[in-house]
Amino acid sequence: MRFKLLIALVSDEKTDEIMRVAREAGATGATVVGDARGEGLNPKKTFFGLTLESQRDMLLFLVEEHLSRKILERIAEAAGFEKNPGSGVAFQIDVEDAIGLGGQIMCLLDEVEDEL
Repeated sequence: MRFKLLIALVSDEKTDEIMRVAREAGATGATVVGDARGEGLNPKKTFFGLTLESQRDMLLFLVEEHLSRKILERIAEAAGFEKNPGSGVAFQIDVEDAIGLGGQIMCLLDEVEDEL
């Protein structure tokens, strides 16, 4: 089985919704890194050096490659990336190797067979 790493950077109030839609699309779990910071095309305003914007979370999903695009599209839709510039970003990268997924592979086999 081959895997992709999906990385989504979203406002923290969207994290639960993103997790829900990713699971519905086939993700078996995620790692959430809270309080991520970033800066887009237009820097945000500050007040005495404090940024006046909500915190971001970084969500890391290790998913089977046949499910990755569907999950990525659901994340983008739920987060409103296309409708709301600056609302976040999500992307995928190839995973060369992974260890520790034995329990998830059995769960994925049935679902991936339908995709092939």
